[in-house]
Amino acid sequence: MVKIEKFQRAPLVLAITAVSAFASGVYAQDAEQIGEAAEVKPQVAAPQIEEMMVQGRLQSSAETLINERLDDEVVMDVLGAEMIGRIGDSTVAAALKRVSGLTLVNDKFVYVRGLGERYSSTTLNGATVPSPDLTRNVLPLDLFPTSVVESLAVQKSYSADQSASFGGGNVDIRTKGIPEDLTFSFEVGTGMNTETDGDVLSYAGGDDDAFGADDGTRALSSNLEAAMQRFKGDLSVAGIRDTLIAEGNEYANAQEAYSAAQALNRELALNLNRDIAVAEDSSAPDSDVKASVGNSFYFGDQWELGFLAGASYKSKWRETERTQRNHAFPEERINTRNRSTYSVDLNGSLNLGLRYADEHELETTSLFLRNTDDETSISDYFNENRQVSDGRGFRSYELKYEEREMVVNQVKGSHRVGAETKALMPAGMLNWVPDELSVDWFYSDATATTDIPNQVGVSANTETDPVTGEVISSDVRVAARSADFRFTELEDQVTNYGWTATLPLEFSSSYLELSAGFARTEKGRTYKQTELLLDILEVGDNAFLNGPLDQVFSDENITDADNNFVFDRSPGNKQSYIAATLTDAAFGKADWTLNDTWRVSAGARWEDYSQVALKWNPYGYTVEDPQITSDLDELNSAVYSQEDVYPSLSLTYMGSLWADTFQLRLGASKTAVRPDLREITDSLYIDPITDERVRGNPNVRPSEISNYDLRGEWFFDNGDNLTVSLFYKDITDPIEFFEAPISDTDRLRELVNAESGEITGIELEGMKDLGFLGGFMESFFLQGNVTIQESELVAGADADAPTNQVRTLAGASEYVVNTLFGFDSPDGDHSATIGYNVFGERLYLAGRNGAPDSFEQPFHSLDLTYSWYPTDEVTVKVKMQNLLDDAIEIERAGVIVFEEKPGQSFSLSAQYQF
Repeated sequence: MVKIEKFQRAPLVLAITAVSAFASGVYAQDAEQIGEAAEVKPQVAAPQIEEMMVQGRLQSSAETLINERLDDEVVMDVLGAEMIGRIGDSTVAAALKRVSGLTLVNDKFVYVRGLGERYSSTTLNGATVPSPDLTRNVLPLDLFPTSVVESLAVQKSYSADQSASFGGGNVDIRTKGIPEDLTFSFEVGTGMNTETDGDVLSYAGGDDDAFGADDGTRALSSNLEAAMQRFKGDLSVAGIRDTLIAEGNEYANAQEAYSAAQALNRELALNLNRDIAVAEDSSAPDSDVKASVGNSFYFGDQWELGFLAGASYKSKWRETERTQRNHAFPEERINTRNRSTYSVDLNGSLNLGLRYADEHELETTSLFLRNTDDETSISDYFNENRQVSDGRGFRSYELKYEEREMVVNQVKGSHRVGAETKALMPAGMLNWVPDELSVDWFYSDATATTDIPNQVGVSANTETDPVTGEVISSDVRVAARSADFRFTELEDQVTNYGWTATLPLEFSSSYLELSAGFARTEKGRTYKQTELLLDILEVGDNAFLNGPLDQVFSDENITDADNNFVFDRSPGNKQSYIAATLTDAAFGKADWTLNDTWRVSAGARWEDYSQVALKWNPYGYTVEDPQITSDLDELNSAVYSQEDVYPSLSLTYMGSLWADTFQLRLGASKTAVRPDLREITDSLYIDPITDERVRGNPNVRPSEISNYDLRGEWFFDNGDNLTVSLFYKDITDPIEFFEAPISDTDRLRELVNAESGEITGIELEGMKDLGFLGGFMESFFLQGNVTIQESELVAGADADAPTNQVRTLAGASEYVVNTLFGFDSPDGDHSATIGYNVFGERLYLAGRNGAPDSFEQPFHSLDLTYSWYPTDEVTVKVKMQNLLDDAIEIERAGVIVFEEKPGQSFSLSAQYQF
């Protein structure tokens, strides 16, 4: 049954379609052609009207999802595939910059309404999926190419059918479904970045690097894995000696036993991949290839079977220079890093669908995503031990190959016992079931993995110019931790399933929709880190220390008796952990519309949430050093459970105030924000952007949020629209990062519960056709949104001596601006957009003991996209990003303590599609 208010909106939707069509000179098949097509192809009940082919306008694309936005009872923003494609965004993360109140962090994490990434959640076709990110439990949205996306729905106010872990909003990535006819698409592209000048840092890798997969070259060797077992995780000379003696080996004296152990220790070191010489290499231009094919097949009058398959490959080189400074000694204590990254994205998708009449639908989605970054970097730095004026400094070489994969398999169904279904059953068997009753269900199984084989770090000393800090010479350090070889494995697995039953009831002057459902989410994570050290404690002749790294750590040097190379597992390697969560949920909701004017939606969600996180020592073999603790207090503190009810209420007025269609929405709800799995252990990890250390907190507890929204929406019959939203959030026990005590140069952030927080703001959003200016301006339109907000956080007793007890929330900007200026030629052959995005200053790290806070500075992003449509099937697209060449900056006490330039990017692509 169709809701009453949809009929009221029909004139508006028709008017928008007509205006867009006439303004852009689009064309459609005439009625006779439509009729002929209808006779040739059997019609299934689901497609109520024959699809018309519309060529064109970007403005029309911006209007196509208005009906869904109007029909939802909560505050919702929707971005469609056509708009995403015309703007030229290649990842979901980049596309979401266009939505009001959203900003992008690190090109992958979305901030909704000024709250950090922990306050935004992500689902895939409504199901929870895991994160392959080592440092966060939230999903990095750059992992998803827009080529698999049908639409992005951003829900900013809570409803009971959503997970109660809802802060600023939820982003639902909706993948493309099966097409109604044969479709084929092929696209090739290339590009470049101004910071990548052709000469990049690199090293010898594996044969499969071009496919984003290590062929085993970097992996921990089987000999070392066997040695870990044999020597019970203790690879030191003393540990090997004790094991050799315990195994029954006899030695003439203690020195002979020690020498045998020392020789074996060095032989084990030879199993490391030490082909790690850093050298300059030439880079290739970006490459980008995408293809998809799909079709539907009709059987009889009621059955339809369809598929859509797609794949994409992308590779690129990027080179960046990052500078960090100590705010108190900005000229003396500096860290400069040059990093080159070779990235490969490899994706594949397969959708299958089966429909019967308009009453039953079954769809499956299989998605494979691989994103690999191969990084080579050299960092030259000075600290409190060696300053620029000393003429001596430090150097660090780092090689990091990070391979992230996600495999998702989903199946969902939608069922209604209508006339066609009842006709298949024995007479009268299902007559008691209302025709309008529908049941939707889903099952999703997803696994995300991250593999970092042989992340290498080498430490060196440098001789430098005492004025400029320029490096004159460098030698690998003769000391402990000369070289660090780290092997990391992460696996996240999420199983999510549930169902929803909906019963619409229509009365003479009102409409009531009742819904209820259940959902279960099971999530498990294992994180294993193996850190091996190769120390150079003494050398006979230090001449080889300034040579290429593969020669410094050659077989000859390691086994030379005049040198003292020592191999061992890091004694501080205690970062591994296991964690799991289980959530059972049930909800009920009533949605009542009165006189097509008032609408009330009220619901409540019950959730039973449990989590456990434990430190894991994969190399624990004794009672004194177990893999998992047996301490009852520690085990009890590792478990947390919470059971609560989360209500939601939405009131909507529908009329024609100042516009053809007007809606005023009021929403109120209670939700929770829970810490990430890694954050409830006290493990340390390194922030991938700033290289600062971050520490979790086993005592951190979930936050509770009270949400209030008021939103007015005006939609005019010429396609123009205006939206004004007011919002307020009151947060109890907000989860925040504070600075913790550490050395003068390093930074340590720790997670604690602050006392309270609140955020108040207003969003303005609209689209305006510029045809009222006359003449050629009829081909232009302006779309944009502005968010202005104010936040306040009270640190409370858990924070360690914060400089400011009352401050803004971390990540909260005073303003966010996203604008789009668009052009569509009257003949439909050309379109162009200029997009501008900026966020206001936002707190990055709160200081302690009087040290100043640090703030990320506004980043002004200006992007230009031009598309040419020489034929109905061909699209040529040019895109230029960051035309202002702005830099990422963090400021502390007036000093730029972090600076990195992403550079300007240019790309060219051609697509053939029918």
